[in-house]
Amino acid sequence: MKTPDISSLSFDQIQDWMVDKGESAYRGRQVFRWLHSRAARSFDEMTDLSKDLRVKLSDLAPIVAVDIADEVTADDGTIKFRYVLHDGLEVEGVYMPGEGRRTLCISTQVGCGMGCAFCATGTMGLLRNLAASEICGQLEAVVRRLRDEIGDRPVTNVVFMGMGEPLANLDAVVRAIEILLHEHGAGLSRRRITISTVGIVSAMEEFVSRVPVKLAISLNATSDEIRSKIMPINKRFDLGQLLDCCRRLPLSHNDRLTFEYVLLSGVNDSDADARRLAKLLTGIRCKVNLIPYNAFEALPFERPGNERVEKFQSILIARDLSVFIRRSQGESLRAACGQLIATRGHHE
Repeated sequence: MKTPDISSLSFDQIQDWMVDKGESAYRGRQVFRWLHSRAARSFDEMTDLSKDLRVKLSDLAPIVAVDIADEVTADDGTIKFRYVLHDGLEVEGVYMPGEGRRTLCISTQVGCGMGCAFCATGTMGLLRNLAASEICGQLEAVVRRLRDEIGDRPVTNVVFMGMGEPLANLDAVVRAIEILLHEHGAGLSRRRITISTVGIVSAMEEFVSRVPVKLAISLNATSDEIRSKIMPINKRFDLGQLLDCCRRLPLSHNDRLTFEYVLLSGVNDSDADARRLAKLLTGIRCKVNLIPYNAFEALPFERPGNERVEKFQSILIARDLSVFIRRSQGESLRAACGQLIATRGHHE
């Protein structure tokens, strides 16, 4: 039998695998808890397993942990982490402390194949998908790093808004979320996990039916002409298809969608854009996050001024939308939305 990536197995799968190896299902529960609740990076740390069993498991399915290769901290406490994977490739993520929450932004792919014109990650292209173990492993690496300083729950919220398009790596992302939600895993509430998508309509309904977490859609334009220029996915799933899908999604009673709108000066930030956006979102239970563009020198876009951002917001509010301006954390570290780019594996 092929050696499993044991950290990517679900709770039930680890139990079944342990039984298949002649051990009890209870031992599987212990291993799962050590991996995903206590962030163990080796079987040697699992002190309530016998030494013989630890040696046996190390031979059968060695743990491949995600390591922190580098970190940089901003004045506001935001930390940009660079993680190294088993094959030497790297991804980035961001830890953002805030009022009543400590949020970790994690990646789902090395690079990204969506090609959004305003996003630094897109300049890398797509190198590969991350396994569920590598997605959860980013959280576990940060837990190991911060728990002595902050305590047993250094991360309260997780957002899948780092490198990559989560719905282009659907099965691994769903498995990772199941692990994060499990009471013997990270034990996060479903309301404390959000995934962001460019709008892969063919996967959105399936995703919502499989895991009941929050969904954010990167909209970023109010016409197909502009959206297709800055987001190639729009040529496959245009605004009409995307918003029709959003109206069909089987959301839980109190849930609402988040629409993310990156404001690009002179591209999508006019009063007319704001009015069109309000009209497009009619009948959808949602909120809007306005994100003033975070500059990346290789890309030809500019951030609009604060007055323009606030005017755009006021037009939406006047049309009864719930609208927030996202004040980017970590911009000085190039850790803000759209700025993540790994050094190893970047296509020069």
